[in-house]
Formats: sequence, C-alpha cells, structure tokens
Amino acid sequence: MSKIIFYTKEELQSRVGTEVAISPWLEISQPMIQAFADSTIDHQWIHIDSIRAKKESPYGTTIAHGFLTLSLIPYFLESCMEFPLAKRAINYGLNKVRFPSAVNSGSRIRGRFFIQEITEIEGGIQVEWKISLEVEGIEKPACVADMLIRLYF
Repeated sequence: MSKIIFYTKEELQSRVGTEVAISPWLEISQPMIQAFADSTIDHQWIHIDSIRAKKESPYGTTIAHGFLTLSLIPYFLESCMEFPLAKRAINYGLNKVRFPSAVNSGSRIRGRFFIQEITEIEGGIQVEWKISLEVEGIEKPACVADMLIRLYF
C-alpha cells in the first residue's frame, strides 16, 4: 500500500468531507498489550491475564486497552500519508473519542481517515480528522475519534 502525499494545503482542502486514506493492518499482540500495561501501570486482568480472561471475560481472551488503540493513531496516520512541505505537525488534541468495540489480543486493526474541516491558523492549517480504527472481521469500529492536527508550512 503506497502513501498518499499532500504537497499543498490546497490538496488537503480539496478532500474535505471525504475519506482520504486507509492504513495497513497492524496486529495487536499480547506482548504489545503487556508493554502498554507496564508503561501505563494499568494491569487490569482483562488485559494481561490470559487464563482468567479465557474463563471470565465475555471476549474469551485478553483485550487491548482503549488508550493503546487510541495511541496508535499517529502510527496509522504516518503509515498512509505524508506532508513533505510541512515544517512540523502538532497533535493539537481530541474533540471526541469513543470505543464501540474491544480489540482482542491477536486481532488486526487499521485506521480510516476522513477530513472533516480545515481551518487557517497562523503559519499553517488545522485539520480536523474523523478517524475510525476498525478491527478486521468486526462490524463496529474499536475506536472513533475526532482529532486536530496542526500543520505548519
């Protein structure tokens, strides 16, 4: 899958209201989930105890933290888009985040990126993205987020 390259802000502006890119799939492994649990000190059993999760979890396995899923958005964005003329890109924050479905350990997820709005700011633009992180084979997305990225030229 090749990256979409945006050379100008006008190219981005022409895509407002459309899906711009879909990232490659990424497997969410148990070691990845464990590393996230360790780094955030969130060791809830549903994420790290595969034996208990198999017995007690409605998913039958461990699941990724919602914030692990959310934190992968920059990776997915960079895997499918480039902005070579931007001197810098800043994650300006999130307007809304929801986690409609779980990500089971061993599942694959990918990002779908829609441009909702572009606003001029001093020195650049602010892009409001509607991002959907989908799980392979599952109808509901794992995460839906409205994210603001500032690109400075």
